[in-house]
Amino acid sequence: MLIYGLGRSGRGAARFLAAEGWAAQWHDARPSAEDLALMEDLHFGRGDVNDLYRTVVAAPGVPIDHPDLQRLRGRGAEVIGEVTLAARLRPALPIVGVTGTAGKGGTTVLIASLLRACGVNAREGGNIDPPLLDVVDAAEVAVAELSSFQLERVPGLRLPVAVITNLGVDHLDRHRTVDAYHAAKLNITAGQQEGDVLIVPEGLTVRTRAEVRTFSPARLVLGSGESVLPTAELPASIHPANAAAALLAAEATLLRLGRPVPVDVLAAALRAAQPQRGRFETVARLGGVGFIDDSIATRTIAVQAALERAAPPIAWLVGGRDKGADLAPLREAARGRVKTVIAFGEDGETLARGLGLPFVTVPGADGDETMRAAVRAGLDALNGSGTVLLAPVGTSFDQFRDYAQRGDSFRRAARALTDAEARA
Repeated sequence: MLIYGLGRSGRGAARFLAAEGWAAQWHDARPSAEDLALMEDLHFGRGDVNDLYRTVVAAPGVPIDHPDLQRLRGRGAEVIGEVTLAARLRPALPIVGVTGTAGKGGTTVLIASLLRACGVNAREGGNIDPPLLDVVDAAEVAVAELSSFQLERVPGLRLPVAVITNLGVDHLDRHRTVDAYHAAKLNITAGQQEGDVLIVPEGLTVRTRAEVRTFSPARLVLGSGESVLPTAELPASIHPANAAAALLAAEATLLRLGRPVPVDVLAAALRAAQPQRGRFETVARLGGVGFIDDSIATRTIAVQAALERAAPPIAWLVGGRDKGADLAPLREAARGRVKTVIAFGEDGETLARGLGLPFVTVPGADGDETMRAAVRAGLDALNGSGTVLLAPVGTSFDQFRDYAQRGDSFRRAARALTDAEARA
């Protein structure tokens, strides 16, 4: 077996295979020191893509049409990902899969927390930390966030319960077309069978519903934006449609396990749910101004949801590295709600000009300095009430390692500013 691509997913696969007593080799064009140290500890040697392998576990960061993977397939290898590996080596473990253009991470965590409240030892993993293979042996049920990249490498994967939160536009630099991107997403249901459950948004287009039905004979359940609880009882960080999908998935999983469905317990767990870090999380307040970190909001559909949920007037922090987001829906969502755009980072001003909204540009020699200036400008733009919203549209890779580091920088800047203002 060959592990192609290390990093978070590849290291998880390597640890799992070593614990199982499997012999494996690895290949990575640019292994980190951490990768090399782990491979040495596990006694896994470097492999050659010209050798023969029965199975290749390819990390999601490696394009499925990468020349090396094509060469390996041409020599008889089956290319899979960590999710398929988990399903094959732990066939008795129920895996609940969650995908979507936006909201899949928060929905994944929420499903697992609802199940735990009902006494089920559920663990989340996959596209979010930790890797799925790190949790399968500790879980009664695994809840996996699945990206389109992961879903390109799931031959034969059968999920008893699957969720599609929504289908928008993303990753065209990798998938090239919207149809190809959606096809990858719909692989979540390709291996489902009669009796399995697929939860999809009520607002899914007729065309997409028809596509879904051609992919799978699973029972299609339409999630509603109206949850079993009044919207007013939901934490502000949880979108009603995602809450509804999570409740439906928890219910389907409990029934699959032969467990009762305690509505009162689920309701209490939903009210007590905590936001994922960096996902529409209120991190500070100053008088009537809230500071919301939605650093992960780089997809149009996610940014649009943030603009619709944040309390106006909004000082909207936009920037980072432009990945070609569709700005037209954002212009509409911002109308009457956004007072000022605070442009930061490599492509902040370009994005702001494309939005056609009033904006100011803040400088910064590094990420933290830039974020401090952006948060200050956001507060100054508001008249004592509203929201300073980080929903950046651009990726973090101009000044930060990832969205989480950018969100942490925003959190520190907001708290330092509010503490200083409160003392003044």
